[in-house]
Amino acid sequence: MKCTKEYRLSFTKEAQELVNKMSLEEKVFLMSGRTSYEDCIDVFAEPNADVHYNDHPYPAGGNERLGVANLMFCDGPRGVVCEKSTCFPVTMARGATFDRALEEQVGEAIAKEIRAYGGNFYGGVCINLPYNPGWGRSQESYGEDNFHLGSMGSALVEGIQKHNVIACIKHFAFNSMENGRFTASVNADDRTEQEVYLDHFRRCINSGAAAVMSSYNMYRGTYCGQQKHLLRDVLKKDWDFDGFVVSDFVWGTRDTVNAANGGLDVEMCDTHFYGKNLVDAVKAGKVPEAAIDEAALRIVRTMLAFSHAEDPQDYPRKLISCTDHIALAKKVAEESITLIQNKNNTLPFAAEKAQTIAVFGKLADVENIGDHGSSRVFPHYVVTPLAGITKLAENAEVVYYGGEDLEKAAQIAAKADAVVVVAGYDHDDEGEYIAKDDEKVKQGGDRKTSLGLHENEIALIQAVGKANANSAVVLIGGNMIMIDEWKDCVSSILMAYYPGMEGGTAIAEVLFGQVNPSGKLPFVIVKKESDLPQLDWMATDVTYDYYHGYTKLDHEKVEPSVPYGFGLSYTKFSCRDASFSVKDGQVAGTCKVKNIGKRPGDEVVQMYIGFSNSKVKRPVKALKGFARVTLQPGEEKCVEITCGTDDLRWYNENGWELEHMTYEGFIGTSSAEKDLIKGTFQA
Repeated sequence: MKCTKEYRLSFTKEAQELVNKMSLEEKVFLMSGRTSYEDCIDVFAEPNADVHYNDHPYPAGGNERLGVANLMFCDGPRGVVCEKSTCFPVTMARGATFDRALEEQVGEAIAKEIRAYGGNFYGGVCINLPYNPGWGRSQESYGEDNFHLGSMGSALVEGIQKHNVIACIKHFAFNSMENGRFTASVNADDRTEQEVYLDHFRRCINSGAAAVMSSYNMYRGTYCGQQKHLLRDVLKKDWDFDGFVVSDFVWGTRDTVNAANGGLDVEMCDTHFYGKNLVDAVKAGKVPEAAIDEAALRIVRTMLAFSHAEDPQDYPRKLISCTDHIALAKKVAEESITLIQNKNNTLPFAAEKAQTIAVFGKLADVENIGDHGSSRVFPHYVVTPLAGITKLAENAEVVYYGGEDLEKAAQIAAKADAVVVVAGYDHDDEGEYIAKDDEKVKQGGDRKTSLGLHENEIALIQAVGKANANSAVVLIGGNMIMIDEWKDCVSSILMAYYPGMEGGTAIAEVLFGQVNPSGKLPFVIVKKESDLPQLDWMATDVTYDYYHGYTKLDHEKVEPSVPYGFGLSYTKFSCRDASFSVKDGQVAGTCKVKNIGKRPGDEVVQMYIGFSNSKVKRPVKALKGFARVTLQPGEEKCVEITCGTDDLRWYNENGWELEHMTYEGFIGTSSAEKDLIKGTFQA
């Protein structure tokens, strides 16, 4: 049985009876991690393939005397961090698929591997919204739009929990600065808080997520691990959340009394502020035992539900990095790769004509699957772009050059039949920030200088692109990479994100047409960095505004370089006959989509809602639904996308309000007006 909220609540009585039998010390033990600081952090800073952070499930809580299972934590989110697991494309890449069904399959595969390791608790559902795309851990989230975040995150939650693994959504909340994550205090007005930065968490809670992880940063001057407004008032009261809250690891708990009173149920992954300190605080009257009882009930009830739920299958070790899971990782990479530009239909390269293929860029020959922080997965192998191209084009001569000498690179490019440049970022450029006390080991963090490519990569692209027009750039990175400085120098541009262990295979398949690209950008690409919200990554006091990403550009009437939701294909699609209606609390947008090209392909149809008649500031339009459709050449399908009228509400001082007015409906293939058909409806 799926561990729904209703099912979990059916264990309330049994859980309460067990809690009633526990001593204060036993109840506090439930709230305590058991992995030492040294075990967690020292190997975390300098990981290797055999011993690394979370190479086994980390235990917390439990009560052997009364038969309450331990929490057994496994991190993510691009796969299971333990030992050697399947490495999927990063979450941002999976966001580019706009494929909820596929993401649910990813969740199931990850959960199966967790169970095979002996784990039961997954900390990899990251749904933080990047206020600025330079945030180092953007790659761990799905994109810039909160509706999309909530929808894709919910799919992962549902897949994980199908196999009785507790899905933990993180980091609650306002966590989108990396370098200053321990010192920053984020501020936002009530509307921005509720509509923009919390609503996707609410969607995942409504989809059944059984656990929440707090964030390192402060919100309105209070650390989120003890933020009563977020943890007690919003999460547990307003949203009626039945599960439990864990701290982010080690530094996510700052104070015994304020954390316990603020609503933090479990200190992870060690015990420093809880344990004996919490017992003493209760005995001293600083923390009411009722708060401990509530936390214990939440933990025990959840553990009972997941322990008693019937498993849909067995979970032998052979499931870990099995053939089916690796094939799924490859499929995700194939669906995620996004074709941004394709002048003169340069791609796909014709294999029979490409007898000499020149591959450039240091990242072409690097196992580059994302950052080296807590989300790092250690697969048995990684296919690099160069390896993927070399294997697929086995009858061609593949020439690789890093590109240090631009003149030499141009000469090589001029003699080639096809040119590929792999450029972008790696774990040194962006990711979870790690610095040892001696400052000798540093990596990751927020992007260092700009949101464009490195200067040497731009120069390389310009040199080889001018030498050979049959050229393509493959971008690697966790969020938006600006392209205007060099895009006119090359014919084609692909965004591959960090594409996982089979990424090189998928890149080659797309370049040579064995796979038709179908990914859509889960972020907007701007022409100038000044078009984005400005942010000091080390600021201690930050205000997040109501608008960011494509909603900011729409509001300010600024044209992007590439719009949100955009992605080309090797075939062409048309949309027609759009209509919008409201019935029984559901808004429905429909249109007919036809493949008018010559090869099969997938299109992602997107529905946006406009609020020009609102009495308050609202986005020009906001994504409220999407659907992926597969069409053969000449095939046409009617696509219907729905959302609840609750999704049209705005938040005022009295709570959520639905305005009864005329709304605009937009349906099409990206957020750009030219790609949308407009209509109206009453709600």
